[in-house]
Amino acid sequence: MRDNLCKYLAEKYPTAFTQWLLNDFSEDVSILKTELNLEPIRADSVTLVQTQNCILHLEFQVEPEPTLPLRMLDYWLRLYRTYHCEIVQVLILLRRTRVHVPDVFELPSTIHRYRVVKLWEEDPNQFFQIPALLPFAVLGKTDNESALLQAVANQINQIESEQTRKELSTVVQLLAGLQYSKELIQSIFREGMMRESVIYQEILQEGERKGRQEGRQEGQREEACTLILRQLTRRVGPIPNTFVTQINALSLNELESLGEDLLDFQHLHDLEMWLGSRLDG
Repeated sequence: MRDNLCKYLAEKYPTAFTQWLLNDFSEDVSILKTELNLEPIRADSVTLVQTQNCILHLEFQVEPEPTLPLRMLDYWLRLYRTYHCEIVQVLILLRRTRVHVPDVFELPSTIHRYRVVKLWEEDPNQFFQIPALLPFAVLGKTDNESALLQAVANQINQIESEQTRKELSTVVQLLAGLQYSKELIQSIFREGMMRESVIYQEILQEGERKGRQEGRQEGQREEACTLILRQLTRRVGPIPNTFVTQINALSLNELESLGEDLLDFQHLHDLEMWLGSRLDG
């Protein structure tokens, strides 16, 4: 749900993100509604912001996913093939983690880099300069969580538009739940303001619907991965971890294609060629 909140912010206030991440203060900014096939990308956590000079690809995650580096390369290729312009990719991590999060996809013949932003390492003061980004301030670096949360609440209370004030307050409180106790949040924010927000119920309902749908699809995909890896091992022998990672990133449709094509495989090289053709195509 919280990555959906960030997607909501990015799509409603795209110039705020280009100011922050690109240092671009142009108003000629729009959300790119691409018709690209998003599999195996999680489309609900991806936002594409188009400026005069480039496309800003934003990926929001609460927990880092092992398949992310390959997905970033895959998406870059699809975007560049379609638009032939500079593409800036930024992964924004919302919750502190001790897991190493790579900023590169690397093979012997391929290196692809993207930017990783860990909000808990970011100076929250920068977000006070851009009101639409105030929700990120609560996840920023601080030695005094209560004081930071109170400062964000005070800043939101100064926003003139009542609707904007309620919406940003809602997002702040929901994102703050990643780092702060419920008691602290409720002691600083008026609970009714969040429930009065138009986006509160919309976000919850949409998140629940997508969660159920994704859960079913992901279960089917995991079963297909397990079965195909077992079949591949029987036909060509042990599968290197690099290939396993690429197979785990395939969509359900791609796994079905691999399940049919692997019947013709004789050697591990056949699998390597198949995976290479999917990346190129």
